[in-house]
Amino acid sequence: MPSPKGYTREDALDRAIELFRRQGYSATSTAELVEALGMNRKSVYAEFGSKQQLFEAALERYSTINLSRVLAPIEAPDANAQSIKDAFLGYASASETRFSGLGCLMANTAVERAALDPGSAKFVDAYLARLTKGFRNALENARRDGDLDASADLDDLAAHFVNAVVGISALLRAKATPAQMYAAGRGATSMLRGA
Repeated sequence: MPSPKGYTREDALDRAIELFRRQGYSATSTAELVEALGMNRKSVYAEFGSKQQLFEAALERYSTINLSRVLAPIEAPDANAQSIKDAFLGYASASETRFSGLGCLMANTAVERAALDPGSAKFVDAYLARLTKGFRNALENARRDGDLDASADLDDLAAHFVNAVVGISALLRAKATPAQMYAAGRGATSMLRGA
């Protein structure tokens, strides 16, 4: 009868997410992963296969857990101009928490890894598509509510907000001041009215 594992896959992935978020993929060694996960090297390889496979599993969990929470305001069926402003306010307020210096694992991966390996690019592409769809949803409702000029190109605006999120995430990673973060959020959403 095999002995029970001294870890859960979910806990191990959560620890990996924090380490990859803090250090990035390239700067994180296998030895650091083994220590952070509280597993021996053999168990890490048996559970995840390789560092790259562990990273991709961490990206998948991050997308399911973290992004679902962060993107909920713009993905809601009744999302609107205020939802967009609230999303940027949330990013800015993260600069006043432990997330300053960490940023978003997906945005960090977009900058560090997406051009280098197809496995990471797959998750980044899905992240960017999800952001675009969420902003497009909120923008359609904002137009309906009169909080956006009727002639505004919603695809262009959604792309603008996606770019702004990645930029603001990079500022968060760089430990920008809260004043810088709030100013960036206000600038990104300045074309929205009435919210």
